[in-house]
Amino acid sequence: MEKELKPNESELAFLMLSYNRFFDIFEEASNDSFWEKDEWYIFSRLKEGFAVYSELLNYEPIKWIIENIETSRPPMEPEIGSELFKFIINIITHFPFFDRWDDVWVSKLILNRHKEKQSIDKFIRKYLGKKPMKYGFWEKDKNKVAYFTINFPKEYKNDTKIFLKDILNEKDGIKFSFLSMKQMSIDKWKK
Repeated sequence: MEKELKPNESELAFLMLSYNRFFDIFEEASNDSFWEKDEWYIFSRLKEGFAVYSELLNYEPIKWIIENIETSRPPMEPEIGSELFKFIINIITHFPFFDRWDDVWVSKLILNRHKEKQSIDKFIRKYLGKKPMKYGFWEKDKNKVAYFTINFPKEYKNDTKIFLKDILNEKDGIKFSFLSMKQMSIDKWKK
């Protein structure tokens, strides 16, 4: 039985603010002209989009939607929809040292400086050495499918740098991420 989704006044105000911001960034990132802008600007907007989505993940009914995806969507989609996005969010939030996507990296030494098995470390350990996952998404304005691959780290040592760009290509990967975020959390509210 599906749980009833009725946000209270406070939640509704939060959701409206979040969705408006997310859709602004989503629409901007969907246009090819966005990807011709300065790399710092692009990265800043991407960080904002992931940050908004991160806050939406704290809203209980969105967690139910993601749980529902586990039984109704292709294998690994829930993990991609929550674990990978949280992994990216945590890296760009906790390691704000980079100005562009291609420069972002972490290592075991840096991640475990305080304590092992925090969220980023857990994700890497869980998916270490897993086969790449290939995805496609429909680009409506181009009338074609864009294909990309999610790669998982093959090595995880103290001195090994794990770059975001090696896990997910910035342009197609982010377009897919934002589209998935939109479909998993935002489109559900249109019903």
